[in-house]
Amino acid sequence: MLQVAFIRENQETVIKGLAKRNFANAETVLNNVLSTDENRRSTQTELDNILAESNKLSKEIGMLFKNGEAQKATVLKEKTSLLKEQSKELAEKLGQLSTDLQELLYQIPNVPHASVPAGNSEDDNETIFEEGVIPQLHEEAIPHWELAKKYDIIDFELGTKITGAGFPVYKGKGARLQRALINYFLDKNTAAGYTEIQVPHLVNEESGKGTGQLPDKEGQMYHAGIDNLYLIPTAEVPVTNIYRDVIVKETDFPITNTAYTPCFRREAGSYGAHVRGLNRLHQFDKVEIVRIEHPSSSYQALDGMVEHVKGILQELELPYRILRLCGGDLGFTAALTFDFELFSTAQDRWLEISSVSNFEAFQANRLKLRFKNNDGKSELAHTLNGSSLALPRVLAGLLENCQTPEGIKIPKVLVPYCGFEMID
Repeated sequence: MLQVAFIRENQETVIKGLAKRNFANAETVLNNVLSTDENRRSTQTELDNILAESNKLSKEIGMLFKNGEAQKATVLKEKTSLLKEQSKELAEKLGQLSTDLQELLYQIPNVPHASVPAGNSEDDNETIFEEGVIPQLHEEAIPHWELAKKYDIIDFELGTKITGAGFPVYKGKGARLQRALINYFLDKNTAAGYTEIQVPHLVNEESGKGTGQLPDKEGQMYHAGIDNLYLIPTAEVPVTNIYRDVIVKETDFPITNTAYTPCFRREAGSYGAHVRGLNRLHQFDKVEIVRIEHPSSSYQALDGMVEHVKGILQELELPYRILRLCGGDLGFTAALTFDFELFSTAQDRWLEISSVSNFEAFQANRLKLRFKNNDGKSELAHTLNGSSLALPRVLAGLLENCQTPEGIKIPKVLVPYCGFEMID
């Protein structure tokens, strides 16, 4: 969430930044924010003045009664009664204005970093790096959903029977490979200095608001209505909310965490061949990395996260590329995002497997996540997160790119985790 002071002091910059996102009526929305805030501040001032006058009169009334001047005291009491009515009305008005201001701010996405290109969709994203050799598969190569059936390692139909489409059942070596990837990712992250934690898989409404998933305009989160809890779409939500309403010390930076969780996404409106098999699921596993950083070092930290994910993909021997997302494809809360995609040879397409983002102070403002600087003043921290990695499409890429006429050959780095070299 943007700070009102930042909008007030940088209105033109914010408008230009939001234009990269194709955000409609930016100037009108920002003007509404500023006028609502001005009204809120003047109401607050008026309320403060009335409360101060009421307190002053209360002291005078006490003195008058003490001095036996009951008649004068009674006159002032009538005046304080009127002031109380006015203060009540102003307090209600102030509460409504504060709510209105919050709702307006919730509508405004983060301002893109200067390096973010303008654009309308994923077609306008910039490829900034590409590495790895796309394998030449044998003539009888097949996509992962057919491999899953051939080797009996993932059962999509059984998942549909138990729950519905998008909830696969992993079996035998498929389940072991899934577990191997999770352990491998966690080991890589902890070796890089991230502290592993286990977090709840449901969060309350405040947590959803803190990281920007709520208000959920697209209805993509699963909601447990009776308890008003939400199934997490990513570990980013509970991990980052550990630091909600927290003031950290400047010496605490960087704060680094990693967590494995299942993730739940409704993926409403997702249909067609491009979402077949593991390409898009309602429940999937993911290992996440989250950082809380000093504002002066957050972009250096972002570069480090990108290099970290690159190192994992190099060890997995998968062909991949890195994209800088354009304004039209940038997530609501992000200032800058790099997407990693691996090439699925059997499908002849690129599959997104990771997003690494810097949110700057956008989430921290919602979370009230601050630190004390050297002058003793409170500042908003910067938050970052990245997939390291999301399993379904990594698994899809491994199955398809590593298939041979004899079976699926497991990358060397995973063999100690799996306990086998081939799926056959």
